[in-house]
Amino acid sequence: MESLYKKIAILSVFIVILEGATAQTICNITMKGFSECKPAATPPIPPPPSAACCSVLSKADLKCLCSHKNSTILPSLGVDPELAVHLPEKCNIPNPPKC
Repeated sequence: MESLYKKIAILSVFIVILEGATAQTICNITMKGFSECKPAATPPIPPPPSAACCSVLSKADLKCLCSHKNSTILPSLGVDPELAVHLPEKCNIPNPPKC
């Protein structure tokens, strides 16, 4: 019985770790949110941003994203920073910051 409790405890720890990893955010955007916008910020000929992407961007901290324009974070997520900075404008988000 003690072995069963140990297995349950270990499984619980893994679940907590995985939940934390999926909840990670950058500038109020989750990893799932980045994946919604990735097609619109991937060369060579990106499609227009989807409604889901625009919804994500409407809740994002856009000034924070601008601060990552020259970092390796966005490219490591498969996002082209030069294309990404134009997404708020394409989503008709009012007063997007100039990056």
